[in-house]
Amino acid sequence: MSKSFIQKSFRQSMLKATRLTGMGKLLDATRLIQRALVGAVPQAWPQARKDPGPEARREPTPAANDPKVEHQGFDAPPKVIILPGPVQPAGDTQKETPREALRRKASFTKHTFAFEGDTYPYRLYIPSAPAASASTDKPMPLIVLLHGCKQDALDFSKGTAMNELAEEQRAMVLYPEQITSANALRCWNWFEPGHQQAERGEPGMIAALTQKIVQQHAADPGRVYIAGLSAGGAMAAVVSSLYPDIFAAVGVHSGLAAGAARDVISAFGAMRSGAKGDASPVIPTIVFHGTADKTVHPDNAEYITDAALAALKAAGVKLVKTQSTGGQSGDNGERGEEKTERVVYSTPDGKPYLENWRVDDGPHAWSGGDVAGSYTDPDGPSASAAMLAFFLQHRLRPA
Repeated sequence: MSKSFIQKSFRQSMLKATRLTGMGKLLDATRLIQRALVGAVPQAWPQARKDPGPEARREPTPAANDPKVEHQGFDAPPKVIILPGPVQPAGDTQKETPREALRRKASFTKHTFAFEGDTYPYRLYIPSAPAASASTDKPMPLIVLLHGCKQDALDFSKGTAMNELAEEQRAMVLYPEQITSANALRCWNWFEPGHQQAERGEPGMIAALTQKIVQQHAADPGRVYIAGLSAGGAMAAVVSSLYPDIFAAVGVHSGLAAGAARDVISAFGAMRSGAKGDASPVIPTIVFHGTADKTVHPDNAEYITDAALAALKAAGVKLVKTQSTGGQSGDNGERGEEKTERVVYSTPDGKPYLENWRVDDGPHAWSGGDVAGSYTDPDGPSASAAMLAFFLQHRLRPA
């Protein structure tokens, strides 16, 4: 990227930030300036655009001081991050009211989970709530998010910024984490037959961990959802196809259909050219994919959509197709507003059962993500907001 182009983009961002400040949108202006400063430094671009593909690079093993393993349902002592409340302006002497003092603060904790002889780290976000009514609150929905290659749970939480949205919607977010002993790049092994069956392998671990969290934290079992990026998106497709009785909807970002590959060779072929997968169960599905993705071919999004649509039609679900350009965008998102193609299949009453978002010129990265995490595309429409809005319209029917 040329120096003149970077300078021009920086000047445009500064002008837009000035307009936002004049409109009173200080937070939006601050975010825009921060991103502009990152973009002005050439060395920072690979961090925001780097590609979580299959290239081999062994990452360091987890630190030796990881928390102890859970046994027989008991949590290890968690590492707790208490999210701060709103920052008061300088000189503001306003004190916390007794009602505010009774609120349970949001938490983001780290734990481990033992399954089939392996120990998997995971992180769990629980939103704030009035402590006095915590025991009587309605059960919260649970979002399960699976990171991509070369990522971990903390990195993915930053890049998706899902915790902030979950705080607004009162939802819990679970981030399982792959271990380097299973895959040196921390990719989920979505392409291996041993990890494409129920009750075993990585799908079995993710399902068991999800059910543990539902039971342990009294989440709503009818509102449990799963999504992921790249290899995490492919694994989300696998898990949801194996456990449609656990997950009420699935989101696949830059991923592949369940059953698109059965070994490493076919996985590279599917990533390079696209591949159909197995027949899909009836499950509400939302798909995101960038048209400029050089790691996972954008046709894979169409194969996922086609399989989900075929399952819905076979089940007799009447659907109405709508197609639009535009939608939600990032703070900097002219591209997201003008060129994102969104295809929605809804029931006659307007409830969406299938959404396919094609992000124009989008790379292999989380659309609308935060540059605080890796593999994010902050200029695209917000995949996190779109997925959460889609998920919360669906729930499992009682057995």
